[in-house]
Amino acid sequence: MSGREQALWTRATLGRDGSPLDLLTARFDRHRYAPHAHAEFTVGVCVGGSELIDYRGGRIRTRPGSIVVLAPGEAHTGGPAECGGYMYRAMYPAPSLLTEGTLTFPHFREPLLDDPELAAALRTAHTELSACPDPLEAESRLPWLLTALARRHSTARPVCDTIPGAGHIAHAVRDRLADELQCPPSLAALAADLGLSRYQLLRAFRTTMGMPPYAWLAQHRVTMARGLLEAGRRPAEVAGLVGFADQAHLTRWFRRVLGVTPAAYRMSVFPAA
Repeated sequence: MSGREQALWTRATLGRDGSPLDLLTARFDRHRYAPHAHAEFTVGVCVGGSELIDYRGGRIRTRPGSIVVLAPGEAHTGGPAECGGYMYRAMYPAPSLLTEGTLTFPHFREPLLDDPELAAALRTAHTELSACPDPLEAESRLPWLLTALARRHSTARPVCDTIPGAGHIAHAVRDRLADELQCPPSLAALAADLGLSRYQLLRAFRTTMGMPPYAWLAQHRVTMARGLLEAGRRPAEVAGLVGFADQAHLTRWFRRVLGVTPAAYRMSVFPAA
């Protein structure tokens, strides 16, 4: 770790016209937080070094890969545990985001959690959404991960995961997303139209389609983009036509799905272009 003190705030929006969720990427050698509290939950993943946090009359020490969950309104501090500082990624979700898949409010008896799989998923989602905060992607990933956090590690009682008519629900959502690919509706709005919670919608879609809604829509957009490229359109133009934020967003998904960039694919179709 270098001697730089750095804190970068970004904001994800959970669906079109949805609520914001703040994301913090921090890297500190010496910085110590004064005692403070947040109105939201604090959910953080340590990605380097070690931090000492005073919380609930005790002291916790993070290590790379550990998850920290601090409750709304509860005072805490933070500072380096040792020479070399600490790095972490944190998000600040409203309590409602941790209750979509539970029947009761989540209470975390232990603020420091050991769950490598969930820690990796939270870190990856944070990193990718900080770089490209696509609203549908944020709404598909973050509530799902925060629900998993509450169901695995809190005292909250989980809701039943059996969703009657899951296939019909997933296909209805798929069709709406395909019809409105340039400006897709929020999952919260789709769920309300179907008389479901957002968690139930996500559960039904993942169970039926094998992927979250944003991933299905991205693949559908890539299919549409492929046809436009074959028709002679240029990647920068195609990105907007199929609903990607920009050419970089198109390129990221095109490579994930087809293994090549849009430009390379177009050149293979039109070598002299």
